[in-house]
Amino acid sequence: MTVEYDALVYDLDGTLVELDVDWDEVTAESAAVLSARGVDTDGMNLWDVLETAETRGLRRKVEDIIETHEREGARTAARLPLADELPVDVPVAVCSLNSEAACRIALEMHGLDGHVRALVGRDTVETEKPDPEPLLAAIRGLRTQPSQTLFIGDTQRDRRTAQQAGVPFQHAEDRIDLLR
Repeated sequence: MTVEYDALVYDLDGTLVELDVDWDEVTAESAAVLSARGVDTDGMNLWDVLETAETRGLRRKVEDIIETHEREGARTAARLPLADELPVDVPVAVCSLNSEAACRIALEMHGLDGHVRALVGRDTVETEKPDPEPLLAAIRGLRTQPSQTLFIGDTQRDRRTAQQAGVPFQHAEDRIDLLR
């Protein structure tokens, strides 16, 4: 299964685990920070709110809200079938849009932390997915090459990240089908 790649990088939420987070609630709480300062947040998703908070000097305040929910949700995250693939015979990293702290908690809660050599969360590097830098940072942490590393994720954002980084991509559902 892993012999054709020198390393694997997994997304976390929706791939290895499902964080127990009400994302609508997180979005509403985060948007309230901007709304209280007169910013119209109608139609914004969480990532729009975070981006807008960045431009208004409010990113840390919004990040704190998001990360608090993520850490709590990591403690009660559901383990997904793809987590049963670990351990594998090549180095493994996690590259996630979730905070690094939440990723660590979720990995520890499910006994996966010992199988992960490198971890890059939303707050580990200066940019987040779909920018390629987080994925490339995870790959550097594994000391392998992008073309020899498979990124496994569950969203179009993950796919775009891989494309922009020049990294082969596999959708989590397709990989689960191979395990059956």
